[in-house]
Amino acid sequence: MQRRDFIKVAAGSAVTWPFAARAQQAAMPVIGFLSLGWLASDAARLTGLRRGLSDAGYVEGHNLAVEYRWAENQPNRLPILAASLVQSRVALIVTPGLPTTLAAKAATNTIPILFGVGADPVQIGLVASLNRPGGNLTGFNQLNGELGAKALALLHELVPSARLVGLLENPRNPHIGEQVTRDVLAAASAIGVQIQVLQAGTDREIDAAFERLAQAGIGALLVAEDFFFNSRMEQISALGAWHAIPVMHPSPEFVAAGGLISYGFSLIETYRPVGVYAGRVLNGEKPANLPVIQPTKFELVINRKTAKALGLAIPDKLLALADDVID
Repeated sequence: MQRRDFIKVAAGSAVTWPFAARAQQAAMPVIGFLSLGWLASDAARLTGLRRGLSDAGYVEGHNLAVEYRWAENQPNRLPILAASLVQSRVALIVTPGLPTTLAAKAATNTIPILFGVGADPVQIGLVASLNRPGGNLTGFNQLNGELGAKALALLHELVPSARLVGLLENPRNPHIGEQVTRDVLAAASAIGVQIQVLQAGTDREIDAAFERLAQAGIGALLVAEDFFFNSRMEQISALGAWHAIPVMHPSPEFVAAGGLISYGFSLIETYRPVGVYAGRVLNGEKPANLPVIQPTKFELVINRKTAKALGLAIPDKLLALADDVID
């Protein structure tokens, strides 16, 4: 090859290479994450989601990009945020919680939506059936109502002397609150305890709720699953210790943060299969053919150190049932 021809080839490569690199970069799939909370409230969920995506061969920042939309505890922002993800033409949208799922569903009937909801997805019209969702939605069903009733029964086993039990809910998350309240009230009637519903959607309101618990002589507290409470695990656990109130939490992450007891499933492990589903959708599978995931096992986790600090003796029955005891 003559020198003049070599220079032409080299120059041509220099021009075409950046275009090729940009084309390769543009081909990287982009998914959306729509949350009613913020980064801190979804840290555990995102850990699970990323693990599931990694299991499916996708790593954020390497061969996958994620666009995040945070409503920051303002439900009225969700439709706008959902619409912005649709306009960005993301490959799919992950929606933790019913409000975000409904907002995404209203924004698109073509982009795949992978949800995590506590209500029955068939009953509320998200999918046609659990085995054959039939549309552009599928995901994980957390069964929050059933969990609340069982959690109350386990809390009663731990603190049988508590005849008045508090139920902490977030008024900005009414879908979960109504379901959990209904099921917990029914369970409370069956075991002969009374429920005092308390609401909190800010740090100050959480502090105030614990003050009311102490003043009213409430003997124990049940915390509902909620995105805001998930971002305040340390605060809620510390307040339970400060006021010497036994608290039943919705996930083991609370107990790891110093809480007394939890019944439910790990937020990380809840969203790991959602991440796997996201990978399968990116590889060409349709949500309509991916069955809604339901938990097969709920975990009972107890913090023995916290129980000792509260002066509680853990019944042998609970220790035998516990999946994990933190010392």
